Amino acid sequence: MRVEPPDEQLSDRERFGLRVEISVVLLVTFGLSGISAGLSLLDSALSPGGVGGRTVALNASRSNSSLIDLLFQLVGVARLLAWAALGLYLLWRSGIGPRLIGLARIGRGDVVAGLVLAAVIGVPGLGLYLVAHALGVSVTIVPDSLSEQWWRLPVLILAAGANSVAEEVLVVAYLITRLRKLGWSENGSLLASALLRGSYHLYQGLGGGLGNIVMGIVFGRYWQRTNRLWPLILAHATIDAVAYLGYTALRGRVGWLP
Repeated sequence: MRVEPPDEQLSDRERFGLRVEISVVLLVTFGLSGISAGLSLLDSALSPGGVGGRTVALNASRSNSSLIDLLFQLVGVARLLAWAALGLYLLWRSGIGPRLIGLARIGRGDVVAGLVLAAVIGVPGLGLYLVAHALGVSVTIVPDSLSEQWWRLPVLILAAGANSVAEEVLVVAYLITRLRKLGWSENGSLLASALLRGSYHLYQGLGGGLGNIVMGIVFGRYWQRTNRLWPLILAHATIDAVAYLGYTALRGRVGWLP
C-alpha cells in the first residue's frame, strides 16, 4: 500500500529542497553512522587480528559513577527518539501524519506480525552471526557490558525500544516515503533503505552488514505492502531486547556464545 503516489508536478525548487532535506536528515542521523561504521570496518580489517579479532560493545558503561552512567544511557535513548521525532515532524509538515505511515492504534494483528517477523529475522540472524564469527568476518559482539546496577535491565529495554523506533521510522517510513515523492520506484526506494540499514551495521563486520540488508529488504517490503509500521517496531525491539537480555543471562553459561 502506497502512502503517497509520486508527484510529477514538483517544481525544480521543490525537488531540490526535498533532496536537501533527505540529505540533511540522513547526515545528522544514520547516514553519518553508516560512514563511521564503514571506517570502523576498514580499521578492523587493517588491524593485526583482522575483523575477527575485534570486540564491539553495543551497550557500554560511560562513567564510573552510577548516576552519571545512567544519565549517559538515557541521553543516548533520548537522541534516538529525537531522530525519530524529526522524521515524523517533517512528514507531518508535508501532510503525512503518523496514521498514514502505519502508526495508528496498535492492534493484536500488529503484535502477532511483529513476533513472527522477529522470529523470521532473529533466528537466522543469530545463525548468520555465529557462522560469520567462526569464519572471521564478524567482530565479537557484546550486546551488554553495562556495570551491575539496579537500572541495567530497564535501560537495556529502553535502548531496544529507542533503536527500533528510530530505525523503522527514519530508515523505512521516512526515507521510502520521501523517495516516493521524488518519483523513485518501490524497488529502488526499498534497496536504498536496505543499503542504508546495512551501512550503519558494518562495524559488526561484513556478516552484520549483509544480514541487516536482508532485514531491511524484508521489513521494507512488508511496510510497502501493508503500510503498518508497528509490526516492524515491535519485531526490531523484540530482537534487540532478546539479544541484550539473552546475552546477560547466557554469558559464561554456554559454550557456543562468542
